[in-house]
Amino acid sequence: MRSRSVALVLVALSGLACAGRSEKNAITASGTIEAIEVNVASKVAGQILTLAVEEGARVRPGDVLATIDHATADIQLRQAEAGIDLARAQLALLRNGSRREDIQQAEAALKQTEASLQLAAEDARRMRELFRTASVTAKSRDDAEARLTIAEAQRVSATEALSKVRQLARPEEIQAAEARLAQAEAARDLLAKSIADCAVLAPAGGIVTHKAVEAGELVSPGATVVTLAELDSVYVMIYLAEREIGRVRLGDTADVEIDAFPGRPFPGRVTYISPEAEFTPKNVQTKEDRVKLVFGVKVEIENKEGLLKPGLPADAAIRVVPEGR
Repeated sequence: MRSRSVALVLVALSGLACAGRSEKNAITASGTIEAIEVNVASKVAGQILTLAVEEGARVRPGDVLATIDHATADIQLRQAEAGIDLARAQLALLRNGSRREDIQQAEAALKQTEASLQLAAEDARRMRELFRTASVTAKSRDDAEARLTIAEAQRVSATEALSKVRQLARPEEIQAAEARLAQAEAARDLLAKSIADCAVLAPAGGIVTHKAVEAGELVSPGATVVTLAELDSVYVMIYLAEREIGRVRLGDTADVEIDAFPGRPFPGRVTYISPEAEFTPKNVQTKEDRVKLVFGVKVEIENKEGLLKPGLPADAAIRVVPEGR
C-alpha cells in the first residue's frame, strides 16, 4: 500500500499518467487532475491603472479584469476627429463649387487687370511715338514696354483664376478628397479600438489562478495580465497500451478516485482518444515503460462544486465491454 502511494505522488509531481491496468470490465490508470487555462493578455501597451480581480475570484465572460491608461490615446482620438471634420469640409467645398462672392471677387480682379493693361498699352504706344521724334529717351520707352508686358501677364493670370473658381472640381479631385476622408475615419476607428482594448476583459468564465502584474506596472502587447482556469469541468489524461485502447470508446463512463476524497468516486466520461501512438513520456519511472507505445485518453469530470484542483493525483477506472464480446 505504501509503495502504491509513493508511485502516485511521483506521478503527480511529473504531471503525467502511468500505463493502464486491464481488468474484466474496467481499465484503470493513474494521472493528475488538469484544467483548461487561459492566459489573458493585454492588447495594448501602457500602465495598469486598476486590477479588478484577486486570485481565486470567479469571473464571467466579459467581466473587466484590468484597465490600462489611455490618456494619450484620448488626445490622439480628438485630433483624429478634428482631421475628419477638416476632410469632410474640404470634400463639401469641392462638391458644392465656389461661392458667389469668390466668383465676384475674381471677376473684379480681372477687370482691374484689364484696365491696367489698357493704360499700359496706351502708355507704351505714346512712348514709341515720342521716341521716334526723339522727345523721350530709350529708357523711358523700354520702361513703358516692360509695364505693358507685366500688365499682359497679370491679365492672363486673372483670367485663369476666374476660370478656375467658375469651374466645378474635377472628378479626380473629388475622389482624392473622399480618400482623405476615408483615411481620417479609419485612423479615428483604429484609435477608438485601441482605447476599448485598454479594458482587459475575461474571454470566458472561470477562476483567477494567477495575477501576472499589479496596478502601476507597465505592460506590453501580448503580456499576460491574469490566468483563468475553467474549473467547472476538469480532466485527467491517462495513457493506455495498444491491447487496451481497442476496448475504449468515446463516451465510455469512468469512475475517478482522488486520494483527497477517499471512498468518493467522481463520475467521468471519455472525451478524447489519441489517433496515433506515442512513446510513454520520459519521466515515467521505469525504463521499460518509457519505451512502450501508448495512446493518450482524456477522461473529463464534472466539477461544479470546485472540489477537484489541478495537480491532484487521480485513479481513473474506465468501464468497458468485457473482452471476447
